[in-house]
Amino acid sequence: MIDVVLPCLDEAEALPWVLERMPPGHRPIVVDNGSTDGSERIAAELGAVVVSEPRRGFGAACHAGLLAASSEIVCFMDADASLDPRELPLVTGPVAAGEADLVLGRRVPVTVGAWPAHARLGNAVLARRLRRTSGVPVRDLGPMRACRRAGLLGLELADRRFGYPLEMVLRAAAAGWRVTEADVRYFPRAGRSKVTGTVRGTLRAIGDMRAVLAKA
Repeated sequence: MIDVVLPCLDEAEALPWVLERMPPGHRPIVVDNGSTDGSERIAAELGAVVVSEPRRGFGAACHAGLLAASSEIVCFMDADASLDPRELPLVTGPVAAGEADLVLGRRVPVTVGAWPAHARLGNAVLARRLRRTSGVPVRDLGPMRACRRAGLLGLELADRRFGYPLEMVLRAAAAGWRVTEADVRYFPRAGRSKVTGTVRGTLRAIGDMRAVLAKA
């Protein structure tokens, strides 16, 4: 069994599609981060493990899910239907085979509007800076990723905001992990994104990640 951590804030519209497409052998852990649209109830009704994390923050939700997980390999992905759970084996496979320690899903948009230009540009800038800082040849800081749970806990990630995914890669690289990418399809998300849906949200996420880079 592989645990899949799904940070969730008002994703009632997307959760049915996401949870119904979870592949065999993958257990969804929905971490509710203060939803007001019934997301927590919907996730429970669809058979997911539900964890409540009252402290707001993407990293806080991810870390709560990591602590609740019990499988050797753990995955992370957004709960907004922008990523297809059926493609999780693309990131878990290399980890399970011992070919990589951390695999990131490199997003490949299926439509022009799936990845807004301002968000794509911000991601590219951060990825380029990450390559220069750590030497890890990644082109996307995508939210679908997989690694071994014990190893990730050992990295002792401290960020609890949008810098969490970036800190994960930085600390993994510093620890000598083999970090690779696998292409995954990227769809228009259900509902409005808290990050890419607005320039303000994107800038907030970029600011959190820059703060993490400044400490590297």
